[in-house]
Amino acid sequence: MSEKILIPTETKIIKGASTERVKKPKWLRVKLPVGKKYTELRGLVDKYKLNTICTSGSCPNMGECWGEGTATFMILGNICTRSCGFCGVKTGRPETVEWDEPEKVARSIKIMKIKHAVITSVDRDDLKDGGSIIWAETVEAIRRANPNTTLETLIPDFQGSTKLIDRIIEVHPEVVSHNMETVKRLTREVRIQAKYDRSLGVLKYLKDNGMRTKSGIMLGLGETEDEVIQTMKDLRKVGLDIITIGQYLQPTKKHLPVKEFITPDQFKKYETLGKEMGFMYVESGALVRSSYKAHKHAS
Repeated sequence: MSEKILIPTETKIIKGASTERVKKPKWLRVKLPVGKKYTELRGLVDKYKLNTICTSGSCPNMGECWGEGTATFMILGNICTRSCGFCGVKTGRPETVEWDEPEKVARSIKIMKIKHAVITSVDRDDLKDGGSIIWAETVEAIRRANPNTTLETLIPDFQGSTKLIDRIIEVHPEVVSHNMETVKRLTREVRIQAKYDRSLGVLKYLKDNGMRTKSGIMLGLGETEDEVIQTMKDLRKVGLDIITIGQYLQPTKKHLPVKEFITPDQFKKYETLGKEMGFMYVESGALVRSSYKAHKHAS
């Protein structure tokens, strides 16, 4: 069977002062996740009530990633101190830090027999350490319980504090990722409390201190081709190794609207340009997300 689900068939697109409903293009349809490995992991997630971004975010690549032994986990709660216009995570006052969370995540990875784990988090600007202590302890707990599991940490900007970023560097995950999300002109609208140059600075600091670095951008928010290419150039200038480029999809009516659906040919063009610029890996496609094919980026 080739039943396809997960991506809604309609969205609102704002053009000038008018609002119209349009169908999403056919290339955004994805197959139901299937396979023995997926079924096994789904059962474990349900049985032990494990928290993965794969399931809570209804990721279209869940079946493929799980089949390859990759999963993404979010730490430090599910309430963010920032209010980005693209993100479906709730904004507000976060809950108290759970200091046993590192062990819980490590246990989940062991139960699921994950070969490559991606760890991400909400922004915790309410904490003096930005959550960096829990970040470091999570990596260490995973290493103790799962010595053969490789790790990618998709970190916040920690407000640019090198002291906090050093905690990530000290535990040395195989890949450290921090997403630019969009081009410079749109950063204030899309990311609100974040800064384009600060994010570039974070990635440069990580690279200068020996980390394999990664970042992702979303398309369809009103950026131009020239702006995307400039962002790619800016990322290469700070030594970025891996870039992911995907289509933005509006989580709810309250979030920023999709301005454009990028064609597969255009994504292919960015992939070709990225390789010519010297990126180690370029993942470019409508359904590409930050952790797509993440396992191969660690090798």
